[in-house]
Amino acid sequence: MDFNVYNFSFGTHNNKEVIWIRFAKNYLLIQNLKNAFPSVKFSNTNKAWYLPDLPSVRTALNLSQKDFGATLIQQINQVNRQAFIKFINQLKLKAYSKNTMRTYVSEFAHLLKTLNHFSVDNLPQERLKDYFLYCIEKEKIKENHLNSRINAIKFYYEQVCHKPKMFFEIPRPKTPKTLPKMLSKVEIKKIFQHTTNPKHLLMLQLCYGMGLRVSEIVHLKIEHINSTNMLVLIAGAKGKKDRYTNLPESVLQLLRNYYVTYRPKIYLFEGQYRGAYTTRSVQNVFKQAMKRAKINKNIGVHGLRHSYATHLIESGADIRFLQELLGHNSIKTTQIYTHVTDVAKTKVKSPLDFL
Repeated sequence: MDFNVYNFSFGTHNNKEVIWIRFAKNYLLIQNLKNAFPSVKFSNTNKAWYLPDLPSVRTALNLSQKDFGATLIQQINQVNRQAFIKFINQLKLKAYSKNTMRTYVSEFAHLLKTLNHFSVDNLPQERLKDYFLYCIEKEKIKENHLNSRINAIKFYYEQVCHKPKMFFEIPRPKTPKTLPKMLSKVEIKKIFQHTTNPKHLLMLQLCYGMGLRVSEIVHLKIEHINSTNMLVLIAGAKGKKDRYTNLPESVLQLLRNYYVTYRPKIYLFEGQYRGAYTTRSVQNVFKQAMKRAKINKNIGVHGLRHSYATHLIESGADIRFLQELLGHNSIKTTQIYTHVTDVAKTKVKSPLDFL
């Protein structure tokens, strides 16, 4: 589709950020637009068509992406805006992943909004401690969230301001050592049986069958799948690492049928606006499948990855081989699954059973 005949601009409509699409009134251009984006809408007030201003829509329209923090900077006092810009630029220079950048920018912006007109560069360490205490006592944030907030602020002072490491005085909250949540093979089979949409079924089967993170399943591309060697390339995964994993033979026919039906162009699973499927949508697919299967467990789609690892351990898979399949940096991360399923422990009888 030729987008040069359309004029794009950014704005708001009904308190939501949108991309306005204007062009000379022409039935063919309207039909082409509707065919490419079935959810496009027309505003009688503004006399223009519009789409939501989302990263996937910008990609589909060949528009530049919105800068990180473009909305947040408007909420920050003028005193600290330059610090916020420097922070974002340094993250870009360090080539942090988009997810890390998004988290860090959000957490640092929270501090700057809290400080209001007080300069972040003049913030003494005691005041910083008070801020973290406020986050715990008033905002009731959890240990993992607080650690993310500390890391973001630590990045500013050490990587942007080049101050000496000053965070040894700030105690790090201990993160609870919980075991990964998992599903039994029977439960997983029930979930698949209650997922009738072929696209959704394939999505969940690959999450479990290859032990993928939700971010990895949505970024799978057609070119990554090698059905001849039955291998799948997981490109640019966590830590910007590539790895190969095995394509399950049982899913091959479903995969071929899916391709013929949906004809994806770049990503295996395309979203509403032709870009990659969103992680939130995958989570929702899993949540609805759990509901239909009547499995009442507090577990997300990541539980399929945990279940994959646990079931491989149960079947006697080598721990180091599993580490490579999961893309773990440390063997210690993989070893947690031996605590979930220790076959030797299942043979131990409680003394109560012998009374």
